Amino acid sequence: MTAMRRPRSASDDRELRLWKVGRALTATFAAAVLAAGSVFYTLVVLLDVREIDSTAKLDPSTLFDLVKLSFGVVAGAGALVALVVAYRRQRVDEAGAHRDATRLHTERFTTAVSQLGDDSPAVRLGGVHALAGLADDAPDDSLRQTCIDVLCAYLQLPFTPDPGDDSAHQEEHHRYLALRKVRHTILRLIGDHYRRPKGTYRSWQGCDLDLTGVTIDGDMDFSNATFSDGTVSFDDATFSDGAVSFDGATFSDGTVSFVSATFSGSEVIFGSATFSGSWVHFDGATFSDGTVAFNGATFSGGKVDFSDATFSGGTVHFSYATFSGGWVLFSDATFCGGTAHFRDATFSEGTVYFGHTAFSGSTVSFNRSTFSDGTVSFDDATFSGGTVSFDPASGPAPGGLLVAVSTPARATVTLPLIWLPSNP
Repeated sequence: MTAMRRPRSASDDRELRLWKVGRALTATFAAAVLAAGSVFYTLVVLLDVREIDSTAKLDPSTLFDLVKLSFGVVAGAGALVALVVAYRRQRVDEAGAHRDATRLHTERFTTAVSQLGDDSPAVRLGGVHALAGLADDAPDDSLRQTCIDVLCAYLQLPFTPDPGDDSAHQEEHHRYLALRKVRHTILRLIGDHYRRPKGTYRSWQGCDLDLTGVTIDGDMDFSNATFSDGTVSFDDATFSDGAVSFDGATFSDGTVSFVSATFSGSEVIFGSATFSGSWVHFDGATFSDGTVAFNGATFSGGKVDFSDATFSGGTVHFSYATFSGGWVLFSDATFCGGTAHFRDATFSEGTVYFGHTAFSGSTVSFNRSTFSDGTVSFDDATFSGGTVSFDPASGPAPGGLLVAVSTPARATVTLPLIWLPSNP
């Protein structure tokens, strides 16, 4: 799916909206009278004044006090007028400053985009850094998002594959490497900005990131990044080379999607990542080569979905992972090749669902895993080939597993003795 732009909030709208002077003054005077009346009434109650002597006469002293009070009221009214005028002037100045900043940003944006479309890779590289700087200095979130969208769109553009480095294609090969450097620079800058704490200068956390259909054929570092808001999409992306690291990343809110992504030759690492409140989608993804590692990852909330994923080659690691909350779904997934490790994993809470999963040709290991609480289900799973081992594992047998493997267990499935019917 394509990352969806969040609706623009009212707080992002900097358009100047002011009441007319007469309306503003009327409202200000009314508020002042109401406040004064409230204070007077409160003082009367606190001083326990019940009534005023109706026989009292107006003497010179009282008259002088009333005159002073009248001048005080006039002075207060003048102060209120000055306050309203000063407020309006400040708002007009702020709106003018914002317009000037937006105009300057637009001029710089136009220049940077033209550089990004230049024939020279060096000029394009300058445009990449200019757009990243514009995103950092943007007057509001909408303009920052526009800069990020342009960088993502550049990564989505089709590119000519490497023609090879033989003498006949040497010039094309050098140009391919130069343009590849531009794409890799964008990926590096994205990782750098998502590591910065949200709300600080140069942080892009909370912005949408649309990398739908991109080809990641080199190193990309999202280690210790935080995805706490917004929508991040790697749908239909291809990870074909290099190392992509989400090591220590935090997925605590928002949506991160790898729907129908292809992991065919790279090393993608989610080691020590924390999935605590976000929706992370790997449904329909294909793991056909390379290594995808969730070693030591913590699944404590939210939803991580591997439904309909195909594990047909390479190695997928969930070793030492902790499933302590939320939902992790492998429903209708297919393990038909390669190796999947759940060794030393802990299933203590939450729901891990292998319902309707097909184990037909992979080597899948749950050795030394601990099943202590929560729900782990193998309802209607099929074991028709490959090797699946749960020995030695501790705790009660996962739901539906013994029925799925039949009694006695298939030769390709190894179970702990304590799970077998003859050894209650």
